[in-house]
Amino acid sequence: MARASRENTNLSGLSSVEAEKQLAKYGENILSHKKSIHPAKIFAGQFKDFMVMILLGATVVSVLMGEAVEALTIVLIVLVNAVLGFLQEYRTEKTLEALKNMAAPTAKVVRDNREIEIPAAEVVPGDLLLLQAGDRVAADAQVVEAVLLQADESLLSGESHPVSKMEQPQNGTQDNFRKDMVYMGTTITKGRGKAAVVGTGMATQMGQIAGMLETIEAERTPLQEKLGILGKYIGIGCLLICAVVTATGIVRGEPVFDMLLTGISLAVAAIPEGLPAVVTIALALAVSRMVKRGALIRKLHAVETMGCAQVICTDKTGTLTENRMTVQEVATPRYHLYLEDTGRKNMRFLSDDGKVDPFGLPDVKKLIEIAVLCNNTHLAQGEKSSFRVKGPEPVPGDPTESALLVMAENARFSVPKIVREFSRTFEIPFDSQRKRMSVVVQSREGDRWLFSKGAPDYLLELCRYYLEDGTVKLLTPSIRKKIQTQNEEMAKKALRVLSFAYRPEPEESEQAETDLVFVGLAGMMDPPRQEAYQAVQTCKKAGIQTVMITGDHVVTATAIAEKLKILESGGRVLTGKELDEMTDAQLERELEQIRVFARVAPAHKLRVVKAFKKKGKVVAMTGDGVNDAPAIKEADIGVSMGNGTDVTKEASSVILLDNSFATLVSAIEEGRVIYKNIRKFIRYLLSCNIGEIVTMFFGMLMGMPVVLLPIQILIVNLVTDGLPAIALGLEPAEKDSMHRPPRKRQEGIFSDGLLSTILFRGILIGLTTLAVFTSFYHSSGDLTIARTGALAALVMTQLVHVFECKREEVGIFKINLLDNWKLVAAVVFSALVLALSIHLPICNRLFQTAPLSWGQIGTITAYCAAVPILSSVVIPLKNRLKREKSQEALPLQLPVREK
Repeated sequence: MARASRENTNLSGLSSVEAEKQLAKYGENILSHKKSIHPAKIFAGQFKDFMVMILLGATVVSVLMGEAVEALTIVLIVLVNAVLGFLQEYRTEKTLEALKNMAAPTAKVVRDNREIEIPAAEVVPGDLLLLQAGDRVAADAQVVEAVLLQADESLLSGESHPVSKMEQPQNGTQDNFRKDMVYMGTTITKGRGKAAVVGTGMATQMGQIAGMLETIEAERTPLQEKLGILGKYIGIGCLLICAVVTATGIVRGEPVFDMLLTGISLAVAAIPEGLPAVVTIALALAVSRMVKRGALIRKLHAVETMGCAQVICTDKTGTLTENRMTVQEVATPRYHLYLEDTGRKNMRFLSDDGKVDPFGLPDVKKLIEIAVLCNNTHLAQGEKSSFRVKGPEPVPGDPTESALLVMAENARFSVPKIVREFSRTFEIPFDSQRKRMSVVVQSREGDRWLFSKGAPDYLLELCRYYLEDGTVKLLTPSIRKKIQTQNEEMAKKALRVLSFAYRPEPEESEQAETDLVFVGLAGMMDPPRQEAYQAVQTCKKAGIQTVMITGDHVVTATAIAEKLKILESGGRVLTGKELDEMTDAQLERELEQIRVFARVAPAHKLRVVKAFKKKGKVVAMTGDGVNDAPAIKEADIGVSMGNGTDVTKEASSVILLDNSFATLVSAIEEGRVIYKNIRKFIRYLLSCNIGEIVTMFFGMLMGMPVVLLPIQILIVNLVTDGLPAIALGLEPAEKDSMHRPPRKRQEGIFSDGLLSTILFRGILIGLTTLAVFTSFYHSSGDLTIARTGALAALVMTQLVHVFECKREEVGIFKINLLDNWKLVAAVVFSALVLALSIHLPICNRLFQTAPLSWGQIGTITAYCAAVPILSSVVIPLKNRLKREKSQEALPLQLPVREK
């Protein structure tokens, strides 16, 4: 790690001996990062959950009571849960390591007066970097030689356009990114140059941002907090059950020790031992579904957190946009054309009158010819390129020049053919003072032409004529004014405008750039992704606020935000400079109206995320550059791009493999679905366990024999509870899942009356089981038959109840029972297990059951059918009363005085 001055740099490079000394003094040129977690530590971390601790405690109690089978079963459940969680986290860590190893960077330097290529980690202060188009800069370095040198610094600054580099020292600009410096991790897009290394490792701009990550601590997800609270409630409940049962038995005159064992046994039976495993399995399956949709989940519980998202702070370049410059409009003095993406990997040209063919417009044809020939980017031999194409691309170079080639191909011009028909004989390169580039070319027929492209304000001054319908005419003041107006209109749309001109039979000198013929303008930008607009609209319907945070220019950011409807009437745009002038209190007050933050630094992004969190919002933050990493780590849901930097990926909990904002919205929908499904199987498991407690506890209070034996309770918990609960975790999304506002962070897992529904249904399950037990015991006098009937009633009421749990708002008769075939299969399997345990002789001996007659089965069916009928009346009535109560309270919240 080092920061050196240029004065200490030998412009002829270092010797090998000097390089070794520098390496020993400053260390390797790498960013410090947390060590990879040992697999054993990942596995041990799966046992920290409070519910798992309760289960392990129950295991010890079962062993002390001689219930070895139950103890072994609980241990197996805990191990399955731990293995599933471990495999997911370990697999993700390995995936990230593989992504890192794919990009082993190198650097070209001068050592011992020779140009050599070395690993980037061995670059030291004083090294002389050799840079050319396509290179990734290995360290912070000061430019000592530049020939048309440009660098893409978007991963640090957020600026989407390449930055021209020069040798003269410059004052710091935004975020102190200087034009006489190149920075670690940025990419050279054009030209060549040399730069003296002044900073390596953590002393670079990238290193400073990576260092900010160490001050941010990871927080528990909402689901982890809620399950922790639920586990504590269950623990307290088990102790109360143990105490009440023991006290009740002692009052009735039962032996103290026997009642103590009975109370402990019932408390252990009341624990929903399948809950941690079912939650883990449901989350793991959701992770698998998300990967298929393009989202890699690094932390299992992050799946559910996605569903809580109330605010998405998204980067612009590459997430909302295509991350490639694309020509949007072409204007000549006669025509104004628009390029429209057809969605078929190409574009079409449109005018105000409809579709047009560029081949039929000689002015546009000439403009495209100039755009191809006055261009230093080229297509690979024999290849074509088109907008959105996934195959061959223009070779790395200036994004603007690449966009011009793409435009030519989309107009069905063959770029290689045009290039073959002309040979370049002279070039006047672009520079920041002239703002233009010109080339002299000669056709096969011997005709010579000067082709120019550049900034309209500069190039138009050199023009004396203009082209209209293939005819050269004198450039009058009115036509000049029209061209300037076209340029201004494009600029207002945040388009980057280039103008094109030519001259026949030129000299091969800079003096040839006179009396040019103006041809037209091309306006280009990094366009919004096609799917991003619909994703933003989906967020609005779902009550999720989308906020753009970018280092790009205000005009560009505003234009994209308006196109995507992120910025609408009443929304504000705030710059980094304006943000610096605001206090935290002012920012919090105005945060709800701000939709775009432009020209921001990494510290600004972090501040915005913290401000939203302080207001109680659950925040998702996306990004791909190192400048995004601190804010990504601070956010509740940190989202990095698949092509992002390693630092950003390590800071995130979710990686978008396709870099698409729409994929993030899909992941949020999946998060909502999984949370809804978790509520469904918590409702199911707890209702069933309460039913078991009511059965055993009320039976004891009524002086009955033990209703169910421990082995019978075990078969209920292991087989009939587990599989249907897992299948509930695979319920498909409800149609209105993205038409509801996101739940609040503080919202409990039993919100919206879920606890009362669980208690009501659990009591009904228990009373039904007791009714069957009492009926059979009095009618047959056979305790085994009575217990078998109670077992069958308990299982069947639970299997009916699992279908009720598919929807919280309605009764079973308004639910589609067949839209989840896995749930149907789980119920059929559980019913089959019940039938075998009752009618198979070996199972009769093992589970102490007896075969039932058809009449007895009919009686059980009648009892079980009565319960959902009663529930289908009570639950909708309860929901209706709840809605009426909320509507009565609503008018009190409406009168708000407008400012």
